[in-house]
Amino acid sequence: MEQAIIGFHQDEEGHWVADLECGHTRHVRHDPPWENRPWVLTAEGRAPFLGVKLNCVKCDDSALGNPRFAENAK
Repeated sequence: MEQAIIGFHQDEEGHWVADLECGHTRHVRHDPPWENRPWVLTAEGRAPFLGVKLNCVKCDDSALGNPRFAENAK
């Protein structure tokens, strides 16, 4: 399910995480060569991504009745 990014924060390991409008989160790591997202490293780079929609796996699973994320669902 597509959800808009409403903010960003760093996790305990320093990786960037997108805060989604549904209340869930999704990592948006910059970890070359596997994940190349240099925009996430600066506030100026992250700002244009506010409002961009990402797929929320937790919402998808919840809508399908999949208990995989039941303990983390809102």
